[in-house]
Amino acid sequence: MTTGPYSATVRGLFADLEHAGDFEGATLARIDDQGVRIQLAAGHENGLLRTLRFRAWGCPHLLAACEAFCAEYEGRPASDLGDFTVTEILRNLSIPVEKTGRILVLEDAVRSLGRSICDGSVPQVS
Repeated sequence: MTTGPYSATVRGLFADLEHAGDFEGATLARIDDQGVRIQLAAGHENGLLRTLRFRAWGCPHLLAACEAFCAEYEGRPASDLGDFTVTEILRNLSIPVEKTGRILVLEDAVRSLGRSICDGSVPQVS
């Protein structure tokens, strides 16, 4: 049986996108670049990320990366967003090097979300 271009981890995350969606009152960050679009939504209180959700338009690797980010960072301090990199996600999901640019858009979105939480703005980057 062939698994195609997606690792078992990517297939598992893509099959159960628990953090897909959005909610009212969230702090948002939206990025549209490299042929993909990502929207991150955060509910935060007392410096903690209580709820994270995403909407992403792109390949299964991108959606799995967004899910992995939300699952790992929900419940963590919002200040951690400024230090986020996709290095571990690229490795853990076995994402092909040719998709690195698209996955880096997630890094931009996460850092933008962190800035939004800190200053209360809603950035839109094209």
